[in-house]
Amino acid sequence: MAPKKPEPKKDAAAAVSAEPEPAKEPDFDLQSSSKIEFGAKQTEEFQEAFQLFDRTPDSQLKIFLSQCGDVMRALGQNPTNAEVLRVLGRPKAEDMDSKLLDFETFLAMLQHVAQSKDKGTYEDFVEGLRVFDKEGNGTVMGAELRHTLVTLGDRMSEAEVDQLLAGEEDANGCINYEAFVRNIMAG
Repeated sequence: MAPKKPEPKKDAAAAVSAEPEPAKEPDFDLQSSSKIEFGAKQTEEFQEAFQLFDRTPDSQLKIFLSQCGDVMRALGQNPTNAEVLRVLGRPKAEDMDSKLLDFETFLAMLQHVAQSKDKGTYEDFVEGLRVFDKEGNGTVMGAELRHTLVTLGDRMSEAEVDQLLAGEEDANGCINYEAFVRNIMAG
């Protein structure tokens, strides 16, 4: 039997470029950012937290760029490092520990991060609910999901949970979580 001829290798770069690039979120533009919508009391609380990170010799109410994400996280946000770099304008690595950021600029950035929270994808929600699928059959116990929604994280009221889960449970009290997520995301 004659040896097989090797198939020509496909150009990996051509294969990658054939797929459309995912849409990139535009960089944060401080000039076009809207008016700060935090209340006076909330702004005061943010300023107090911001001051804890201020390392300037005469307390100028400024932080280093490298501290921006830490301060946002201390104030209840959870931006990724990429999101922080985006709102900072993608500074050079050497600028992160040398350039300073004032409170007013930080506040606009914090507002942008707070308003542009990632809503999550279908896969994200299914993966999160899969944790509760003890039998691996695509369902979760309605009572367990109900308990979780009422007691953990951003807690929901009993009435909100009743409305959310209405018609989702089968005769055994189980919920097909893939169908549940599809229904929720469809509105």
